[in-house]
Amino acid sequence: MRRLLLSRFWLFLLLPGYVGWRLLSALSLGPGGVFAGIALLVACCWFIPLSVRTRALENRRLAEALSWVGLTAMGLLSSLFVLTLLRDLMLLGVRLFLTDRQATFWVASSAHWTLYLTVLITLAGFVIARRMPGVVEVNIPIIGLPRALHGFSIAQISDVHVGPTIKRGFVEAIVRRVNELNADLIAVTGDLVDGTVQQLSAHTAPLAELSARHGAYFVTGNHEYYSGESAWTLEIRRLGLQVLKNEHVVLEHNGASLVLAGVTDVSAHHYDPAQRSDPRAALRGAPANAGARILLAHQPSSAAAAASAGFDLQISGHTHGGQFWPWNLFVHFFQPFNRGLHRLKNLWVYVSCGTGYWGPPNRFGVPSEITRIRLVTAS
Repeated sequence: MRRLLLSRFWLFLLLPGYVGWRLLSALSLGPGGVFAGIALLVACCWFIPLSVRTRALENRRLAEALSWVGLTAMGLLSSLFVLTLLRDLMLLGVRLFLTDRQATFWVASSAHWTLYLTVLITLAGFVIARRMPGVVEVNIPIIGLPRALHGFSIAQISDVHVGPTIKRGFVEAIVRRVNELNADLIAVTGDLVDGTVQQLSAHTAPLAELSARHGAYFVTGNHEYYSGESAWTLEIRRLGLQVLKNEHVVLEHNGASLVLAGVTDVSAHHYDPAQRSDPRAALRGAPANAGARILLAHQPSSAAAAASAGFDLQISGHTHGGQFWPWNLFVHFFQPFNRGLHRLKNLWVYVSCGTGYWGPPNRFGVPSEITRIRLVTAS
């Protein structure tokens, strides 16, 4: 309760107060204008918790409207706070090296530019987030890969976050684009949904149309556990995807074998002790002579255990690459493998920036992606 009160105090009082004190007061708005600006910021802050608590509302149009307003406000206020903070740091240097008259000019002009940049980031990020994800091509060299597996392709989608602002139309477009890739295998690496099966099954239904030579596979992300993992596992299986929970399948491709394994999310044991993520268990019983050993794991933090277990490649998501500026500059402090291709001992780790987005409809500086991974023989 104490942590909740502190977080609400920060959101509803400190953030609007800080922005009003440091930014709005420099815009020559007068006391009334500053007060109106702070009141608007406080109103935006109140929409944020409402936007993530709309599941219980019977009026779905109202719920969706609240979600759009609140989640957009979340992104806008996030950018506004960071830019206001950066402006203050810049003004410290200005006052050290410029005259008072020059410093006064920078105080006013920088306040205007802070607002302009906030609007630009919010609007441009919205457009980028809502457009069709681009296809990212990645070739991964595997030592000892049989000639028969050279060029084996995997289409990955991750972190779609079907929910308050991502609906059926977005999912249908993703499915069409993935099927156009004609991949040998499709991997869905978690955080597919933000809501219950009852609320979202109509919007995830297009996933039944995913088609690949060796089928489509799914592993749980942390958001599946927030949304009712057991019900979603049944629904995803009903749609025709194979759910891998600390287990593997052996695929025969052009006369060579490939092991595809999947683990539950690293946080799964907090919700169900029996689902503790275990890459070693996922590989248990797999043929030793397999041409490649691939692990689907939602969070890249599974990499150390995957390398120890003997996998050649781990395919992950979770981080969103930071999703939008400036958080993409900080995500590496929490996730060393935060986007793109990495190497850990003998293990390759590929981390998708995500196919959808979570929370704010904002992808400024970090576009979403559908990934086509090709296995190639290492020279």
